[in-house]
Amino acid sequence: MNDFSAEAIGLVIREHRQAQIPSMTQDKLAERADYGKGGAVSISRIERGLVSPGEHRLAAVALALQLTPAQLKQEAEERTRFLALQRGQRPVKLRDQVAETKRRHAEINEKAAQRSKITQEHAEAFNRVHDVVRDKFFMRFVELARSVSGAPEPERLSEETEGTGETPMAIRIEAMSAGIAHAIRGAAAGGAAGAAVGGAAAYGAFTAAALFGSASTGAAITTLSGVAATNATLALLGGGALAAGGAGMAGGIFLLTGMVAAPVAALAAAGFYVLRQRRNKKEEQRLRIEVEAAETALEQSQQGFDTMVDVLSRATAIMEYVEVHGTHSLEKWRAGLPPEPWDWESLGHEGRERYKEFLTVAGCFLATSIINVPVLLTAKPDDVREMGKAVDETLRYADRTIKSIV
Repeated sequence: MNDFSAEAIGLVIREHRQAQIPSMTQDKLAERADYGKGGAVSISRIERGLVSPGEHRLAAVALALQLTPAQLKQEAEERTRFLALQRGQRPVKLRDQVAETKRRHAEINEKAAQRSKITQEHAEAFNRVHDVVRDKFFMRFVELARSVSGAPEPERLSEETEGTGETPMAIRIEAMSAGIAHAIRGAAAGGAAGAAVGGAAAYGAFTAAALFGSASTGAAITTLSGVAATNATLALLGGGALAAGGAGMAGGIFLLTGMVAAPVAALAAAGFYVLRQRRNKKEEQRLRIEVEAAETALEQSQQGFDTMVDVLSRATAIMEYVEVHGTHSLEKWRAGLPPEPWDWESLGHEGRERYKEFLTVAGCFLATSIINVPVLLTAKPDDVREMGKAVDETLRYADRTIKSIV
């Protein structure tokens, strides 16, 4: 867990940006830190203390400001301590105390509102591209694959990964791809996954069957449910709202409002005192305690919130790549197939290899889709770092694998 607050790192970054000769704009910093389109908005949110950059983003920002990540972190840690000391110095006069508490109350509500806005923006961006890839790549591949008779049954996967030469994430993706292949076979035979029609409904039934309905893949598939896993990092590959036709992130993302609602709820009872023009010392103390509790709640959830923003941003970028390149590659493969009906041998060696590769891309897409973001936000701060590592592994592997294929 970082030893600096989002507010502190934002102030330090803004001061270094403005101290450049000539003064660097937020647009320029975003460009140099490789934030991409609309990056100035991200820099603005960082400088306002709404979001704290992840490790790779922080390193890029530090480089753009001609600093090392260690220097930037050290300054942010020192500023964090300074701000804490400042807040500990309460005004003497009741009138000044009231004014300060009102200001802090307003800041909390504004920050909570901004978090909700940021969450919605990222959720909508992810959901849009996820639904496009679901319909134009995933379900399109399923439709084509169901028409190929005689495709070999996926090999039975083992939970034992030692000595295989593959990473745990590679094993998990392989297990997901095998589950998809089993569900395709079941759908072709008229199984539950094949009964549903229409994009979201078919996807929900199909992915549920791919993850949980194929006993022949053994426990390797079962472990991907993650929700009941004893290893907290595996919980990040949870099933989410698949049965409802969504994905882990797409279906449950608006549950994240709980993380911004909690501090606001803590202040609801205090609202009466905030609106009062006058209040006595007892009322002021009560409100101050509630404000401090809400500030603590926001601060404790900051790392989970930051991780959520990073995960959604990176997952959306992966989906966008599949939307452009994956769908094109799939249609190119379809155009090169012989006339129907298709059987496994008629695909030819290259066609069979592409079939297997698209299965892998589908597995990566599914793994990226069902990352259980809410668990990041409900986890204890000390657990977020380890969970973040597991998510990072998933996203890195999926991104690298997809780009190597399409």
